[in-house]
Amino acid sequence: MSSVPERTDIDEAYTWDLDSLFATDDQWEDAFDAVREELADLRAFEGTTTDDPESLHSFLTRYEEIRREVANVSAYARMRRDEDTRDSEAQAMATRAQSLLSEASSATSFFEPELQELDQDELESFIESEPELATYEHYFDDILRLKPHTRSPEVENLLAELGEVTGAPGEIYQMLTNADMSFPTVEDPDGEVVEITLNNFTTLQKHPNREFRETVYKEFYDEWETVRNAVGTAYRNSVKTNEKLADARNYESARKASLAGPNVPTEVYDTLVDTVNDNLDKLHKHAALKRDVRGLDDLQMWDIYTPLVTGESPEIPYEEACEYVIDAVAPLGEEYQNRLAEGLESRWVDVYETQGKRSGAYSGGTYDSQPYILMNYQDDVSSMYTLAHELGHSMHSELASEQQPYVYADYTIFIAEIASTVNETLLTHHLLETIEDERLRRHILNEYLERFRSTLYRQTMFAEFEHRAHERSAAGEPLTTDALDELYGDLKGAYYEPAVMDDRIAREWMRIPHFYYGFYVFQYSTGIAAAVSFVEAIREEGESAAERYREFLASGSHGYPLELLSDAGLDMTDPTTIERALTVYESYLDEFEQLV
Repeated sequence: MSSVPERTDIDEAYTWDLDSLFATDDQWEDAFDAVREELADLRAFEGTTTDDPESLHSFLTRYEEIRREVANVSAYARMRRDEDTRDSEAQAMATRAQSLLSEASSATSFFEPELQELDQDELESFIESEPELATYEHYFDDILRLKPHTRSPEVENLLAELGEVTGAPGEIYQMLTNADMSFPTVEDPDGEVVEITLNNFTTLQKHPNREFRETVYKEFYDEWETVRNAVGTAYRNSVKTNEKLADARNYESARKASLAGPNVPTEVYDTLVDTVNDNLDKLHKHAALKRDVRGLDDLQMWDIYTPLVTGESPEIPYEEACEYVIDAVAPLGEEYQNRLAEGLESRWVDVYETQGKRSGAYSGGTYDSQPYILMNYQDDVSSMYTLAHELGHSMHSELASEQQPYVYADYTIFIAEIASTVNETLLTHHLLETIEDERLRRHILNEYLERFRSTLYRQTMFAEFEHRAHERSAAGEPLTTDALDELYGDLKGAYYEPAVMDDRIAREWMRIPHFYYGFYVFQYSTGIAAAVSFVEAIREEGESAAERYREFLASGSHGYPLELLSDAGLDMTDPTTIERALTVYESYLDEFEQLV
């Protein structure tokens, strides 16, 4: 019998409260039907949005009203599905909501090309005539700057409709890896039969028994060898798709096309990769420390995920984790701290694992709702850090929604991971400053060091692989599966120099789904670097730096990411921002070394 309870067995206090969206599924149905009919209101504006200032304001007002309704319908359906993925009715709701999102996007694909028919002088005269349009000045600028890369309304509509086709390589990969592939079963040291899966592979690689880790590692990557041609073809076509879409929009490269969205220059990407490569000695130190602490003659690829500590994590009940996180964010100010505490009391969090519940964790919600956090809390140090992480996202959304109009309440992926990692870093400082138990301190240090390694170093390695693969393809070099193996293997060897390389690890690129979201992963690395720099400034300067940070969160997307960060005191084109974070990482390595 499973030890995982049904949702009905969980106290309501530990489940999220969806009433700020819809009280019942019937209310959701009514809202779904209503907003779907309202999409016709948006289509009726086609060809008229820039006739005069009043027309433009009328469209934007109606556009925002309907977008907010669509967002509420979509969020509720997704969360209902995630509560129990076995629920066919909830699955159907989520599918219908996804279709609604696509319809809404298609219904307004005419707008940006129409706005781009205006020049800056014309827009300024519109704003002068209709002052309420002043709210949209940055929004207009964001659209106008992309004018050289925007096609006619007919082509834009075609590109929107081709979304499912251009996304086919990633969808095929997902179906292959999640539905069609099956991994072997292995026997663990206790004689239990364990099936290897995509979800549990990393967990199994942390098992204390080295022989078992080796068996899991080899069986896992041998299975990838059986689909190497299919995965290689999927990724090669994903790269080609990125290139063709960049060509269609008149970009020099797929990377420039991807970074154009958040208006981030490629200099930021290159600064990250170059600075991390200049500091690989710190990652090598981590790997060597892991080898020595574990008493290994050499560090094999199946040892990479093993923790620096032995034994299970000390138990951290959910209520205790909440107290730790609340105390940890005190440097961000009393108002921030109180708001976070109130959120935990107001059922922002769906806490525990239940039968059929979606795995992992995320922060969600809409402009009109409270934040929502999905967790599968396990009473350990890792879960406590995940709670702090997701609360960072939720507080970012809460402050931005409170201070910004709807058009600026969201924020780009480039800055999305900053708030979450600020909370993690503050939690680490707080725990190490207040906890004396050496066993717990070792687990805390290990948790933060592993999160840092897997975020800044590993994601930068992924970013370097992605860029080099696209460069080779653009140069006309065959992007064969063997070539991808060689490229990835060389990078892995450079990043993890103290470890022993083997042929299987060169296939690791095959299991990374993020590669099908072009030039996405580098933002995890820049995010953690920015977060650590924020925390260092707050610890050094106190309230003045905390105020700059809160203002940054409250800005949402009312400004380009690099400008918002610059206003808060960070320059992401300066290697110093990355180096500062790496210095903190090394200091924690030194502290752990002293503990053991």
